[in-house]
Amino acid sequence: MRKFYLLIAIFIAALNLRPILTSVAPLLGTIQSDLGMSGLTASLLTTLPVLCMGIFAPAATALSDRLGLERTIAVALLLITGGTALRGIVGSVTILVVTALVGGIGISLAGPLLSGFIKKYFPTKPGIVSIYSASMTVGAALASAFSIPIYDRSHHSLTLTLSCWAILGVIALLIWSAFLRNKAERKRLVRSRLPIRNKRAILLTLFFGFMASMFYSITAWISPIAHSFGYSPSSSAVFLTLFTIIQVPVSLIVPGLVSRFGKRRLFLVLCSVFELIGIVMLLFHLPMLPAIICLGIGAGGLFPLALMLPIVETNTSEEAGAWAAMSQCGGYIIGAFGPLLVGTIHDYSGSFHAALLAMLVIIVAMIGVQLLIAGKEAEEGAGS
Repeated sequence: MRKFYLLIAIFIAALNLRPILTSVAPLLGTIQSDLGMSGLTASLLTTLPVLCMGIFAPAATALSDRLGLERTIAVALLLITGGTALRGIVGSVTILVVTALVGGIGISLAGPLLSGFIKKYFPTKPGIVSIYSASMTVGAALASAFSIPIYDRSHHSLTLTLSCWAILGVIALLIWSAFLRNKAERKRLVRSRLPIRNKRAILLTLFFGFMASMFYSITAWISPIAHSFGYSPSSSAVFLTLFTIIQVPVSLIVPGLVSRFGKRRLFLVLCSVFELIGIVMLLFHLPMLPAIICLGIGAGGLFPLALMLPIVETNTSEEAGAWAAMSQCGGYIIGAFGPLLVGTIHDYSGSFHAALLAMLVIIVAMIGVQLLIAGKEAEEGAGS
């Protein structure tokens, strides 16, 4: 029963890491018109949390050393829940930007520490990260899919639509309160430090950055790309939903396969090749559905593997948290600029052709980093 409770704790915590971002995206146009928000400010509602997820990730290890792993995750959930709930009090541009900042900080703390949590309670089962990644994807999909229906049924109430996701946070806090009742951990004599001089940790950070750059670029631009190919706005939106849904089963399956067979290099490169095939299909204006399937399989496999690598590369929960904090710090900062790069190239070229070529280059660079990560040493560690 204890193990089941721990799995539920991981699931419900991860479920809260994306709704504060993805609930906004479908309503950006409405938010702009209702609140008189500029395009630049509107973009901050999605870009700011991603940047925070990178900038504040190193603080996760410092707080964990001081408060303890479980307590710090609870604090992170409190920030996310509080930021989401605050959107229900008053609808204003300032509140939306401030809550995006608060939520981003909460996500930045919870993200890497959940990897440490898995390392602490499931040291021989890194495949448990599949629950973490799949739950995060489910949370993102739920908020994205139901934001507009909730908005319509609530008589066009932005405050209710954006704040209702705090319910997930309240449930998470109730579950995580069990950890707060435990006696406080003794202060550690050794501080957790980011492995900034470790070459393998640097490679993990680069991989996370390339992976996140592709993920956020596809998420932000796949609908406009489909629309430019002649698909209707409604069909273009469906492609984004399919891209997200496909990731859920893949993110559940791939970590288990890697944990069981230890073929880390094979699965890393295979997922990247799926993304490569998807982009090539878009370059040649082939039917969108097969391209979306390939992109969804690639993204669905790469994200949990990026979360899994710090766990299998380290020996303790503190190390796992520090490695995850470093990879997510640099990775999310790099990833935040992916959609900006695609948009800039599109603006200058007037089409998505050059932008898709740039995405191909990113994937090839990512494969090169993956091959460096998954050498003999890594292959041996994956099966342990």
